[in-house]
This record gives sequence, C-alpha cells and structure tokens, in this order.
Amino acid sequence: MTTFVNRPGERGDVPGWVLITLMTAGLVIVIWAAAGPALAGVFEQAISRVTSF
Repeated sequence: MTTFVNRPGERGDVPGWVLITLMTAGLVIVIWAAAGPALAGVFEQAISRVTSF
C-alpha cells in the first residue's frame, strides 16, 4: 500500500498535467481538422445510399 505524504513546498506535477491536457486537445483538433471532411463525405455517401432505396 502506498502512502502519500504532503510535504511543505511540494505542489505536485500540476503543470505537467496541464501540458498533457493541452497537447491532447491540440492533437484532437488537428486530427479532427484533417479527417473531418473525409468523414463527412463518407457519411453523406452512406445517407444517400440508404435514402435511394
């Protein structure tokens, strides 16, 4: 069992978690921007095929 002790002057690695969160959000935005139009095209094709029956 691990015991965590708060020592005076230690605040943890909050800036590291903030950086990881911001980098993850940035990656999601970049991937969404790159794949968004292709996914929209696939979706529109699927809907047009379904509605043509």
